[in-house]
Amino acid sequence: MVSAATRKWARMDPFNLAPSLPRAEGPPGPGDPGWLVRLCWAPEEHQTRMRRKSLLQARVMDFLTSTAVLPLLFGCVGVFSLLKLLQWLRMKAYIRDAVVVITGATSGLGRECARVFYAAGAKLVLCGRNAKALEELTEELAASQAAKVQTHRPCSVTFDLSDPGCIVGAAAEILRCFGHVDVLINNAGVGYRGTVIDTSTDVDRRVMEINYFGPVALTKALLPSMVRRRQGHVVAISSIQGRISIPFRSAYAASKHATQAFFDCLRAELEQCDIEVTVISPGYIHTNLSLNAITASGARYGVTDKTTAEGRSPVEVAQDVLAAVGKRKKDVVLAGLAPSLAVYLRALAPSLFFRLMAARARKEQKPKHC
Repeated sequence: MVSAATRKWARMDPFNLAPSLPRAEGPPGPGDPGWLVRLCWAPEEHQTRMRRKSLLQARVMDFLTSTAVLPLLFGCVGVFSLLKLLQWLRMKAYIRDAVVVITGATSGLGRECARVFYAAGAKLVLCGRNAKALEELTEELAASQAAKVQTHRPCSVTFDLSDPGCIVGAAAEILRCFGHVDVLINNAGVGYRGTVIDTSTDVDRRVMEINYFGPVALTKALLPSMVRRRQGHVVAISSIQGRISIPFRSAYAASKHATQAFFDCLRAELEQCDIEVTVISPGYIHTNLSLNAITASGARYGVTDKTTAEGRSPVEVAQDVLAAVGKRKKDVVLAGLAPSLAVYLRALAPSLFFRLMAARARKEQKPKHC
């Protein structure tokens, strides 16, 4: 039975069609006491909130543009820009007039490194096996007008890194060019393609001789002059495969792993002599490395792999090498996202990495011996 009070409220409130039913909690609506009053006041409350919001925004802008904050903000930007400028000037000064030796200078990354270091004002000693190609490169650089600083006519020294007997004589000839060496860039190398089981140890030795023992011997031959001057910089162009190994590159990856380890040790030992050591590990570069690679039988591979064809331009990598040397970085990886992540995957989740490499091997070539 409906009470008298309820009947009275129902007559007063025409919107309340079911006054005896309990109401769900929520925003006020028709049937709620004072709903019409709230409805009338809603625009005014909205305007009040907007005024408060605008006032807060104005206060924030006043704070940001005040004499205390704005100069501080511009000061931080200025200091950062000044530091970057000083770093750039220091890098330029480090390279300019420095005696830079580049092995494997006749093609690929070595040739582009010769161009960028020459344009930066370095005194170049270009090394390679092909005397004619070295002479052509020397004439090309001497005739170049791209440099904005004073340049020096490059010298060239012809020798074969795979011949241990010629390294000492080549080092002496290199020192005779300008009297000393400031930066040695060990760039020369050879690629390899083949299965482990089909590759003779003679091929393994040949790859190691060019990629590892040759640079090590040349470095050791030039180090005494650097130590005497307490000044010098040794650079090893390694590879991302010096960090991770992929199928059908065993000899190449082994030589680059050895290179990484040797020059890491060298860096620690020569720190007290003020000798810098930089190891640079590029990913795939669009050069003739795979085309001239050695196969399991010792023959020339003669094919440009898809990964090599899609690799970075040697011009871009040479610029990165110049920056790494100028900034005296100790270890630099110049690879894409996937190879860089693979380095961490190899360290943090080796089992997963091994499964991925096995899957890659199955995809590329089925072992015929299993």
